[in-house]
Amino acid sequence: MIFVDTSVWIAGFRRADAPLRQHLDALLDSDAVAVPVPVRLEILGGAGPREFVRLYRLLAALPTFYPTSATWESLDHWIDVAVHARQQFALGDLLIGAIASEQRGEVWSLDADFGRLRRLGLVQLHRIP
Repeated sequence: MIFVDTSVWIAGFRRADAPLRQHLDALLDSDAVAVPVPVRLEILGGAGPREFVRLYRLLAALPTFYPTSATWESLDHWIDVAVHARQQFALGDLLIGAIASEQRGEVWSLDADFGRLRRLGLVQLHRIP
């Protein structure tokens, strides 16, 4: 399962013929895309009135994953790891990463923070082959 971050969705919406969009479409066609709830909320919260219904329908068709009590317990550990590595992360990125990790999925993001999370051994990343 590939947990697609907001940065990838936005890039895909803007570049209809780019390799990124083609790969995203292929993942969608193969039912490999999952949506962590923070991403769902970011996309819908940033949509204009004309885009909202289309985006709502698109996201409603995909499996959405929510934080559990185990997610919050994992985040305590992740924050401890980050603090000792002198790193800081936004709560949304930590939630996305922890949700993906719990599902043994990969995060696909254009955000460099996920690369730092990977270097700390906290997430697996997805890349376009």
